[in-house]
Amino acid sequence: MSDNNLTSEQVTAVQAVVDRVNSYQESAPEGTVEANLREGLAEAGVQLSDDQVSALTHEIEANGSADAGQVLR
Repeated sequence: MSDNNLTSEQVTAVQAVVDRVNSYQESAPEGTVEANLREGLAEAGVQLSDDQVSALTHEIEANGSADAGQVLR
């Protein structure tokens, strides 16, 4: 996955969304993390591919957090 198409501002916006989702993901039912991630990205005006959203979702669910810049590389 490459973030070459994302500006640094977009990566920063994605990280803000990821941080928000991270803050309540531990008690979230399955599917909630991805849904909230997609909702936050839409609010931020950033479009990611399904693969990118899946990678972020997996990282959040597996590790409780995600570094958007690293995951989207």
